[in-house]
Amino acid sequence: MHRIAVLALEGVPPFELGMPSRVFGNALDDSGNPLYEVTVCTVDGRPVASDAGFTVVVSAGPEALAAADTVIIPPTNVMADLEQGMPLSGPLSAALAMIRPGTRLVSICTGTYVLAAAGLLDGRPATTHWLKAPAFQRAFPRVKLDEDVLFVDDGDILTSAGVAAGVDLCLYLVRQDHGTAAANRAARLCVVPPWRDGGQAQYIDRPVPEPTVATTTATRAWALERLAEPITLAELAAHARMSLRTFTRRFRDEVEMTPVQWLTGQRLEVARHLLESSDLPVDLVAHRSGFGSANSLRQHMRSTLGISPIAYRRTFQPAPA
Repeated sequence: MHRIAVLALEGVPPFELGMPSRVFGNALDDSGNPLYEVTVCTVDGRPVASDAGFTVVVSAGPEALAAADTVIIPPTNVMADLEQGMPLSGPLSAALAMIRPGTRLVSICTGTYVLAAAGLLDGRPATTHWLKAPAFQRAFPRVKLDEDVLFVDDGDILTSAGVAAGVDLCLYLVRQDHGTAAANRAARLCVVPPWRDGGQAQYIDRPVPEPTVATTTATRAWALERLAEPITLAELAAHARMSLRTFTRRFRDEVEMTPVQWLTGQRLEVARHLLESSDLPVDLVAHRSGFGSANSLRQHMRSTLGISPIAYRRTFQPAPA
């Protein structure tokens, strides 16, 4: 069983601290068996104060970090010191040193500060809460910060934006580890969407549109029902009763990507689901997902995911007994 250690530091928000246990605890196989073992620990095994006025008592110390396959670091008020250029404390540095090479490292929200202060993000892409992005960039100029995305997957280190983006990242990890079906089950049990489009930019000081202002929501729903069919930009604009220029601009404002990018992403999701959950030939998967041909599907999967349809199916679909 995959072992996850969640490191609780001083001033940890209870929601983000409990999030990994909730999501990964609801990740089950087809028989209802748990896929992960989650342990909450501190740097010395002692209780820590949360930012909600109560103390968190944990079941483990830094030894849990040494045994973990994945280590998750939620937000902490240590961030304020790190922002001013202060180094990690001795106990925290010692605890992090116990993590085995090759262990997957994950941060939620401003937990990214801890990874950056440890030098683990130098020269690497990462994200954090958009509100802290300017201060983070000043404190850690070597990190390639992207404040617009919900999370960043850089292989063995993954970072997420604020609060709910941590849920997005946890579900993403379930999907990467065990496929779409397991992630969807976990999402249903947590009553959250298994995947959210867009990034943080959609949450940054955006005025709420007036009810009379037309949106592209209905057109997106219409397109999702017709992904297997050819859909042109002109047809999308006509359905939304907008000019091409207005529709494209409004679509980008709402979804943070072009209509073509969004359509391709949705079709890739359908193709991935079919590759994971069916034995349909790749040609038929390409047709049903709207790519038209196996060659088109292959090109899009390689450019976006870096893998062919056959290799993807081999990775995410269990071999027959």
